[in-house]
Amino acid sequence: MPRRPNDSLATYTQKRDFTRSPEPSSGGAAGGNIFVVQHHWARRDHYDFRLELDGVLVSWAVTRGPSLNPADKRLAVRTEDHPLSYAEFEGLIPQGEYGGGTVMLWDRGVWEPISADPAQAIADGSVKFRLFGERMRGAWALVRIKPEGKRENWLLIKEKDEVADRETAFVEQYETSVSTGRNRAEIEAGKRVSRARKKPAAAARNHPLPAFVPPCLCKTRDAPPSSDGWLYEMKYDGYRLQAACSGSEVRLYTREGHDWTARFPSIAQGLRLLDLDGALIDGEAVVFDRKGLTDFPALVAALEGRGHIAFVAFDMLSNKGADMRDKPLSERRRQLDAALQRADGQTIRIAAWHERNGVQLFASAVEGGAEGIICKKASSPYKSGRSDAWLKVKGEKREDVIIVGYSPSDKRAFASLVAAVETDGELRYAGRVGGGFTDKRLSEIKAQLDAIRAKTPPPMQNASAAPRGIIWVEPRLRAEIELAGWTGDAHIRQGRFLGWREDRTPVAAKIATGKAEKKMPVKTVSPRLTNAERVMFPETGLTKGGMADYYEAVADRILP
Repeated sequence: MPRRPNDSLATYTQKRDFTRSPEPSSGGAAGGNIFVVQHHWARRDHYDFRLELDGVLVSWAVTRGPSLNPADKRLAVRTEDHPLSYAEFEGLIPQGEYGGGTVMLWDRGVWEPISADPAQAIADGSVKFRLFGERMRGAWALVRIKPEGKRENWLLIKEKDEVADRETAFVEQYETSVSTGRNRAEIEAGKRVSRARKKPAAAARNHPLPAFVPPCLCKTRDAPPSSDGWLYEMKYDGYRLQAACSGSEVRLYTREGHDWTARFPSIAQGLRLLDLDGALIDGEAVVFDRKGLTDFPALVAALEGRGHIAFVAFDMLSNKGADMRDKPLSERRRQLDAALQRADGQTIRIAAWHERNGVQLFASAVEGGAEGIICKKASSPYKSGRSDAWLKVKGEKREDVIIVGYSPSDKRAFASLVAAVETDGELRYAGRVGGGFTDKRLSEIKAQLDAIRAKTPPPMQNASAAPRGIIWVEPRLRAEIELAGWTGDAHIRQGRFLGWREDRTPVAAKIATGKAEKKMPVKTVSPRLTNAERVMFPETGLTKGGMADYYEAVADRILP
């Protein structure tokens, strides 16, 4: 259970006289996993390291400051929690008051936990996390050691990664504030930040933040195109994101234009650090597994604070204020590569692309466990909506479905979810999903569904095919599922729940309000055929492929 900030700040309040000290007494809005480091010249020179957690800044006083050398284990003494408003404090605390001395805002940014439950990890004495600051970056750890009296002693240690540096004298490089640009003497003299101290790039920038653009979407094909002039990328299994960036201003939008900046603080901070100017970038938020494959369930878990989320960029719609959508994809990709050349390659990545051998790439991708590939015409402009210029070729069967009910069970929270698929703004009953649930997830999902129960099924084609006894719900929730295939009547076969598709609006308004009336054509599914030349009936010479051709020809008549 999260701690109550008011109780947690009791020690902070008791130690200070706010009629004398300029420090904030309370307040501050949640910043989305912010962290700050304040260089504090008090009785002893040290660096206060603070992480936002459960509504406060959990704090440590680090002697000698942080080091990029993993061999350095810097003593970090746990201090009282501070209010979130302290993240912006810089100034003089009067001598004689608690902590009397000069405070400089030395670094700031956002952090994300590597430990599954950071609050519990801190309680247990060992927490790992990633920092996305203006100065401190990469993976770090705080480890509690033997206490000295009432002091709670920890060690701040840099993890071994691409940011680690055994040579650089890190803290000595930075003698000014990341907020005001002032040094210690200027803060003590009360000097205000002048216009001349502002970053030239920020002062010169005159391109506003680009507006959201409805994204280009793929059509599905069974095989990559055989003609020339295509670019090929891996298909990523995550949330589509569009990043609008101009300097420190960053907005992250879902494929339907919802602002999800607060849900991806590390991605937003990674883009801020690149100092882009009037850029609009198309990409995908994903979590990579140990094999380098994207893992959708892991992404769902990471949004709850249990994993590292990366942004894979694959297109650039505008740059330096110029609209690039009419330019060919090959040119947009070149500008994207140039704009993101300083990206860290971990949180912000550029999608690799290939100019030939699409068939071979698809085969290799599927063999390696990937979902498939995306094929894009190199000469194509960027057009919103579905286009023949972008093709999706999938090996693994995934489906985006809408949950319309559940089958009750005497042994667990429910037996299975009832799914529908949406085509042209209308729903069709598509069968049940019975796998992919832990006991905890079963209870959580049932609580979500019971909150939106309905007396009757939503307007839905083929609803009569659903079994009796279903508990119906309003069609508000969209899910990603894995399936073995489709039955002959176009129902899900061996469906497995992977996670909610929170990035997409569940259904068209007319479905939710019961206004859909027109008939929807029966969906036919063409399975992959093996051994098509195999003779099934020797007396007639009918082959397996011939049977498939026949049933495909009469499907519209026999499926109803």
